[in-house]
Amino acid sequence: MIIKKIFIIAFFFSTFFNHLLNSAENIYEKIDLFGEVLEKINSEYVDEIDQSESMDSAINGLLQSLDPYSAYMSPEILEEMQTETSGEFGGLGIEVSMESGVVKVISPIDDTPASKAGIKAGDYIVKINNTQVQGKSLSEAVELMRGAVGSEIELTVRRVGEKKALTFKIIREIIQIQSVKAELIEENIGYIRLTSFNENSGKQIEREIKNLEKDKNVKSYILDLRNNPGGLLSQAIKISDFFLENGEIVSTKSRKDSENRKWFAKKGDITNGKTLLVLINYGSASASEIVAGALKDHKRAILLGENSYGKGSVQSIIPLKNKGAIRLTVAKYYLPSGKSISEVGVSPDIEIDEDTDDFRIKTETDNQLKYAINLLKS
Repeated sequence: MIIKKIFIIAFFFSTFFNHLLNSAENIYEKIDLFGEVLEKINSEYVDEIDQSESMDSAINGLLQSLDPYSAYMSPEILEEMQTETSGEFGGLGIEVSMESGVVKVISPIDDTPASKAGIKAGDYIVKINNTQVQGKSLSEAVELMRGAVGSEIELTVRRVGEKKALTFKIIREIIQIQSVKAELIEENIGYIRLTSFNENSGKQIEREIKNLEKDKNVKSYILDLRNNPGGLLSQAIKISDFFLENGEIVSTKSRKDSENRKWFAKKGDITNGKTLLVLINYGSASASEIVAGALKDHKRAILLGENSYGKGSVQSIIPLKNKGAIRLTVAKYYLPSGKSISEVGVSPDIEIDEDTDDFRIKTETDNQLKYAINLLKS
């Protein structure tokens, strides 16, 4: 019996190590094949190529085959990204990802050239000036959209429901992001518009709510997360906590058990439990979905608008030896109910679609906000 057990264990390890060995051999064969292909391209392709650019494209292709949010950043692109996160940069004012080989708009940022021109969440950018986007990496497409402040760019867009492509001519500007705007509307409704989750968003919202709370007439709040592409997880947790007395806010699950985490609310609702209505749309992504989903799961808020984007994953910027970096998806978000946001999004309690193509947030065309105000007044 003992000999039989030893034989079974030996067979198991033999099979396991042979599998590992075969896997390693397959990987080395693929690396050799890649080198051979690169050599053939270099010697046989009709035009002379830049091998360095070809390698960058190959690395980027590998990362983008994983999901739309993983990408390679050259040293130059990483430096530009760090400049942008400081809160002021030149450009159009859109958050984008790559889908089916074209650039997809996650959301236009409020009061930027893109949003003023009429670019919408969910639009597919198929041409930048006279250059087709198909076949370009996300980094290359973003680079094409960059340019001198004051210069014009033409975007050709495909939009769901529109038979013909739409063309937008946009003037590049310095983009200054003010993430929080707040005011008292209809005499007793506190309106808070959050456009991104940056380092100061939580402090700004807390200050604005405390200022609104000084007015004894405030009976309810509207938290507007439409076209908010997300940002820092820490701020999503902090802002959710402002409205919750207790309970789980969000959890992350990763390949490494040690990196699986849960975050919980601390006691204390800074609005003293006043009625809360949250506006979301297809441009509400990532951190916005965490806040909306947590408040919905705890039945703390009514969600109104459209289904959110469905970006329920965590990306880390991992530095490389060449001073560049890779943006890599390392975990997924899960709501208190245990549901994943990824590719599904958060659904509203009351679905209200945009009325017209001329729809603009917080203008006369904003039928979603009008509905929310009427609901709170009633």
